[in-house]
Amino acid sequence: MSEVRVVSVKIPEEVYSEMVLRVPEGDRSNFIREAIIEKLQKTPRADKLLELEKRMSKVENELGEVRKYLADLELLTYQHGRINPHTFCIDETDHQIMDYLLHYKGATTPELAEYTKTNRWLVLGRLRKIQRNSKKQFGKPVIDYYAGEKSGKKKAWWINEELIQE
Repeated sequence: MSEVRVVSVKIPEEVYSEMVLRVPEGDRSNFIREAIIEKLQKTPRADKLLELEKRMSKVENELGEVRKYLADLELLTYQHGRINPHTFCIDETDHQIMDYLLHYKGATTPELAEYTKTNRWLVLGRLRKIQRNSKKQFGKPVIDYYAGEKSGKKKAWWINEELIQE
């Protein structure tokens, strides 16, 4: 056995009473030590969890790449399962932004900020997040930014109508 350390433990009175009844006085330290070792063997190591998280992230990224390539090759069809754009919304602000875009087909960041009663930087961050997440999941973004003029608006965000449910 390697070097030992002293540990102080507070346990409930009823647990202590049960231990006094079941474990002889000279064996209690060994009993507690063995119980801790047994529990640690059942608990996964943090580095293993970190490794599994990394592997899951890698698999998700690779699946996103495959979907992207399939979408580029037009093998992945959106007709039978068009995208519900609200699936990329995480809270009420995102839902308000998406409702506005669905109703008007497009909007500038200041228009969306005024509608949601927030600042335009928050709206811009939300739009980019929706765009990034939809592109990662489906290979094509559900909303796009177009700096030129379209339908009387300049520098606006537009809903990708070919991908959304009707």
